[in-house]
This record gives sequence, C-alpha cells and structure tokens, in this order.
Amino acid sequence: MSDPTSQYQNPRITVGFLLFPGFPMSCLTSAIEPLRAANDITGTQTFSWVLLSEEGDAVQSSADIPFQANCALADAPDLDMLFLMSSPSGTFTSPKSSNGHLRKIARHGAIVGAVSGGIFPLAHAGLLDGYSCSAHWCYSAAFSEAFPHLQLSDSLIQMDKRRYTASGAGAMFDLMLHVIEDTLGATLMTEVACWFQHPVIRSEGVRQKTPAFACDSTADGLPPIVSKAVELFDQNLAYPLPMSEIADQLGVSARHLERSFKATMGESPGKHYRDLRMRAARQMVLYSNDPISRIAHAVGYETSATMIRNYRRCFGLSPQEDRRNMNPFRVTAADRVSRH
Repeated sequence: MSDPTSQYQNPRITVGFLLFPGFPMSCLTSAIEPLRAANDITGTQTFSWVLLSEEGDAVQSSADIPFQANCALADAPDLDMLFLMSSPSGTFTSPKSSNGHLRKIARHGAIVGAVSGGIFPLAHAGLLDGYSCSAHWCYSAAFSEAFPHLQLSDSLIQMDKRRYTASGAGAMFDLMLHVIEDTLGATLMTEVACWFQHPVIRSEGVRQKTPAFACDSTADGLPPIVSKAVELFDQNLAYPLPMSEIADQLGVSARHLERSFKATMGESPGKHYRDLRMRAARQMVLYSNDPISRIAHAVGYETSATMIRNYRRCFGLSPQEDRRNMNPFRVTAADRVSRH
C-alpha cells in the first residue's frame, strides 16, 4: 500500500518570526495556525517555525501576553522566510548589528517580509528599498511621511519578488494560505482555509477595506461621487484643494457635492476633509518623533496652532498629550540612527 503522505513529499520550509515589543499577537497566530493545520492535514512537518527576538529574551505582545523567543536574531537557524512583527514604533536596541543580521538573512536567499507595523523596522533596515509594500491604512500616512522614497500599496498583501508584506492579521492569514498553495498546491490550501471557515481567499491586488468614519459603510461602499471625493482628499492632504476644484475634477457642481456628502455622511465635505487630515496627523503624532510643526505642514497647515486647535476638537487632547499618553513604544530621537 502506498504511503498516504507521499503526495506531500516536499522540501521543508522554516519560517522565522522576529518579535518586537508591542507586536500584534493576532498577527502571529494568524501566521502560524494555517501552517500548523497544513502539517496536520498532510501528516508531515513541511512547515516549521521559530520565534526570534533581538536578544533571545521574552517579548511582550500588544495584549500584554509574553512570548518566549526560541533564540536571538544573531543565532537564527537557516530560514526560508522571515517576518517582522512589531508596532509601528518598533526599533532595535543595537540597530547597527541587528540590521546587519537582517540583511545577511536576506542576502542568503530568505524571503523577508513584515506584517502590520513590522514594515517600519524593515524599512529602517533598508530592506524595502526598491520594493512595493503593503501598509495598514492606520499607518499609511505615518509610513509615507517617514519613508517618502518607498512605494506604498493599499493592497491587503504585497508579494514583490522576495519581499512579502501583509497589512494586518486577516491579511497575514491570506498570505500564509498563498505560501501553502505555492508549497503544497491549491487543493491543500483550500482545505486549510475550510478548516478555519475562511470563506474568501484573497490575493494580491485586493484593496484593504477602510471605514468611511462618518457613516456605517466602508469606503468602497460609498456612492461614486462621495467615494471619488474622499480619494481626492486622501491624495491631497499636504496641499488641500478648494471644494470648487474638487467638484470641478469630479464634473459636478459644488452644491451637488455638498448635498451628496450631507446625504451620505451627515456632514459637509469640508469637515470630512479636515477630519481626514487630523487622522493623518494623529498617525504621525503616535508613530513618529517628528516635531508638531512638521506634522502640521504635512497635513496642510502653515502653522501648528491651527492644527493643534483642530486636533483637540477631534480627539479631546493636544498632540503633545496624545503622544505622551497613548504611545509607550514610541521611538525617541536618541534611538534614531542611520540604517547604513
């Protein structure tokens, strides 16, 4: 009788997960569980995984649950893939040597990637230069401001040659399904997805769902005029366009644009535009160490005073208070060093 696992005689794939303090725990479980299920279904050990931290010690997740690393980054075994898992403010204690270890792993042929905020330390290491990457919509403005030379995608997942990035936990699950498909085939990948009742297997090019904020719809569910206006708002945060110009670009009157917004959002397009700028400002406040004056300019204010006043109106506290109270992992100026 033939061995029932013979159809799955494949090379073994070792996946490393490099954990930074405050990493999103759901992203780690979304990555490991489909690999574990693939092994269980096939009766093989096709996939193995190892948890890494910079020094090999335990790392506290975003849910305040500690995870003990298997080893330090410097002692990582031969890896086929390595994913960085971090808050957007994740940094190395010893950037020069640790970034060197990352680059060495990449030079030796591993696929290197990140999920959620992990793209920030990956970019600091220089390993996204020349590649397109996926960023969660919560971090996209902060990431673009920090790394204006990098190509950012609004796709759920992005697989650009040997750089794989995923926007969040659900996207990481989809990315791992594609890894399983590449390794064990589409039939097995579908069975894994069904194990977890994952009904839709999303691929590259699928855009992230984003909230419309002022109503209970997602952005892609808005009426076309409103949706296109919001897209223009997002593309012009630093240099806000007058509503008359927005309306001209959409081929409608300013009054029609106003009515459409109030019918859908319950607010004027001007207010929605200001609030989008404030949300972008908040990303930079929480996930960078940029001066408030620079953040104000990045979202279209000549001086910081007006931005601070609108910020307080939106969030109930000043940018300085928000930065102190809500981002314990924020990188300080002293932590910033050249990636080279």
